[in-house]
Amino acid sequence: MPALPSFLVLFLCLHSSLSCPQGCDCPLGSGVVWCDRRQLVAIPFDVPRDTRILYLDSNWITHVPNGAFRGLTQLRELHLAGNLIETIAPGAFRGLGGALRLLDLSGNQLQALEVAPFVTLAWVKLELYDNPWHCDCSLQELMEALPLDTETVDDIMCATAPWKEYIGKPLAHLLHSGINFCVSQQRNTDLAMLLTMFCWFTIVITYVIYYVRRNQAESRRHLEYLKSLPLPRKQSSPEDEVETDTLSTIL
Repeated sequence: MPALPSFLVLFLCLHSSLSCPQGCDCPLGSGVVWCDRRQLVAIPFDVPRDTRILYLDSNWITHVPNGAFRGLTQLRELHLAGNLIETIAPGAFRGLGGALRLLDLSGNQLQALEVAPFVTLAWVKLELYDNPWHCDCSLQELMEALPLDTETVDDIMCATAPWKEYIGKPLAHLLHSGINFCVSQQRNTDLAMLLTMFCWFTIVITYVIYYVRRNQAESRRHLEYLKSLPLPRKQSSPEDEVETDTLSTIL
């Protein structure tokens, strides 16, 4: 009985190493899995654990989820080119071992990327060309943080940008020429804040002027009303009545 768990563990390990995703080709003993051009819409979850090269290019994959390649500690090359990938989860490459040397994401639909999915892949050569990149501060920071392939980095083109004159130009050339998207973005942010403050100041001043003028108008109306009232008649005092009677008697 004690040998049963060991047997089960050995069986599971052999099964995981010999299994092959449905529709893919896994030549025995090669360490290569061919899942390219299979009309896949998602990344297979049953890739053999001893895979060293995984071809998933030319499929219909649109998203790389968290832990998509967990357990593939021997993987050296990951080919995801020619898909429809638009987003990559922060933990998409978590669980990969230190053997990975190439990650090909070229020819997808990536417009922007965060650094988070690649923080553990500092030694990996990345290929990101032929994507509709939006050139801005975040992409500039990504370019500076990632180990991009020096042979293809000039092929990362700006499909869109904050300024029209940058569209269609290589991002690396723009950065080498002194263009700093982060400084420009900060200037735009400061200008927007300044404009917002000016608008609020204008509104406050306008309200103060309106309030003062309204009070002045009400004061004038109140003063005119007081002037229009009839003057009160002066009541005669007893002394005046005595004087009047005296004069009447004398006359």
